[in-house]
Amino acid sequence: MPNRTGGAVPGGGRPLIITEDPVLLDDLLRLCAAAGAEPHVHHTVPEQIGAFGDAGASGPGKLLSGASGPSAGGGEGPTRVNSTPDGGEADGRSRGRTGWESAPLVLVGDDAARRVRGAPRRDGVFLVGRDLDDPGVWQRAVEIGAEEVLRLPDAESRLVDRIADVVEGAGRPALAVGVIGGSGGAGASTLACALAVRAARAGERTILIDGDPLGGGMDVLLGGEGAEGLRWPDFAGSRGRVGAGALEESLPELHALRVLSWDRGDRVVVPPAAMRSVVAAARRRGGVVVVDLPRRVDEAVAEVLAQLDLVLMVVPGELRAVAAAGRVAAGVRMVARDVRVVVRGRCPDGLDAEAVADLLGAPLAGVVPVEVGLPGRVAEGEPPGARGRSALARFCDGFWQRALGSAQGVPA
Repeated sequence: MPNRTGGAVPGGGRPLIITEDPVLLDDLLRLCAAAGAEPHVHHTVPEQIGAFGDAGASGPGKLLSGASGPSAGGGEGPTRVNSTPDGGEADGRSRGRTGWESAPLVLVGDDAARRVRGAPRRDGVFLVGRDLDDPGVWQRAVEIGAEEVLRLPDAESRLVDRIADVVEGAGRPALAVGVIGGSGGAGASTLACALAVRAARAGERTILIDGDPLGGGMDVLLGGEGAEGLRWPDFAGSRGRVGAGALEESLPELHALRVLSWDRGDRVVVPPAAMRSVVAAARRRGGVVVVDLPRRVDEAVAEVLAQLDLVLMVVPGELRAVAAAGRVAAGVRMVARDVRVVVRGRCPDGLDAEAVADLLGAPLAGVVPVEVGLPGRVAEGEPPGARGRSALARFCDGFWQRALGSAQGVPA
């Protein structure tokens, strides 16, 4: 099972900008607004209250203060600060508490690098400038302990991502599992829905993504085709980074999970870039992401496959289905990191689940029996996986116990 590492970084922090360059400051404020962040702005290293002495004392680490300006997010806005004539602080104790050590991210303008020398070393410091031909920038970066040198405008998208990580809280990404049918009618959508339902009932933050525009719709399987919320056509024009929190809140909530499906209108083509951005946003939110995949791997589907930790291929236990699944598997393996086989139903004499997996050259993830009466219950509004004692629910529960345990470093 996939092994994911990395701890969470709390979200909601305000980045610290240190610069006196008005042009660079305008650029950094624009990028912060694009990432949904409201930064603090200083001309030099702000004194950390309680860390370097009294905040009202004078000296090179003096906390600067001033008025706050408007922001794109409609909040209190970036705190712009300037030293007072007597070196005192106007409101630093009430509003300027983002110091050098407490800020989740520090953006140091190249013009301010020399003023920052001597500040305590910490993670999350970036030296930002515009002069691509200045060889001395690397020495200045070393002197202030910067993680990286970012040159605008080339590094704008990377910088927006880092700022947005601070706002959203960049932690362990979601465990992303794709489900694909090895042949038509294999039951991949049913398994994908059941996996999402069981993950949500286990307390995992769960997003179910319908990646097949020609399918019947995952919202239909969940009994919520009329539920309010955005569908894929609403994201067709997405470019760049999609906010993880905004995505989750915009989707229909059904059975304690969020679902991104297609609407009932004319088919809308979602460009690969939009598909990539949306799936990446879903993963950044943490928890579990389940994607129902089409059998044809085009450029957009490849963007999804590249972000998945694991792909489950559902194959009915019959030779004809195995032959079809071999062709599907070949396309999936070109992009996916880990492909495993789920055999659905009983195999005929002379063929068992292990043999099916061997023929496809992939590990066996398990066997899912055909659940009698499931189509009728779905038609009445009961989603797959809702019955905890059913064979389908037991398979899903066992899968998540192994997958999530492995992802957290626990032997599966």
